[in-house]
Amino acid sequence: MNDSFSATKNTPRFKTIDMVYIALFSVLIGICSWISIPAAVPFTMQTFAIFLTVAVLGGKKGTASVLLYILMGLVGIPVFSGFKAGPGVLLGTTGGYIIGFIFTALLMWGMEKLLGKRFWILTISMILGLIVCYGFGTAWFMVVYARNTGAVGLGTVLGWCVIPFIIPDCVKIALALVLSVPLRKAAFRGRQ
Repeated sequence: MNDSFSATKNTPRFKTIDMVYIALFSVLIGICSWISIPAAVPFTMQTFAIFLTVAVLGGKKGTASVLLYILMGLVGIPVFSGFKAGPGVLLGTTGGYIIGFIFTALLMWGMEKLLGKRFWILTISMILGLIVCYGFGTAWFMVVYARNTGAVGLGTVLGWCVIPFIIPDCVKIALALVLSVPLRKAAFRGRQ
């Protein structure tokens, strides 16, 4: 039997250390969601953690970490803003922003896959990922709000859910960019 074939066939998709990093960063996202200032959509450090996670772990593992974070909240572990959990949070008005994190991670992964891991590409992918999250979350908010309370205008929702967050989210992107390079080097020293 060909040894290279059997080694490839039996190689797991994620190594144990990768699974540990995925779990650790999922917990980091949860902890950052607890750092919160209440509002229609709470000000949290979640977006910072999403950007940092994908930047440090890379697209595939970063996306897995974001999915694990959302699954933890879905099954009842209080990892969402305000120590909340459960399907009700995801189905509520702000749930679209949480689900939007998946699209942010997927977009960042896609850009990494197509264009590489250069710093400027990472910067653009974070900005575009934030726009995608805003777009999905805002559309979700409008639908759920209209169903539960009554119709609301796009300008009103943008005033509640997007405009107040633009500057803080840009600061979070800058912070994630600054921290991602040394953390990536430290986490994967000798492995890449």
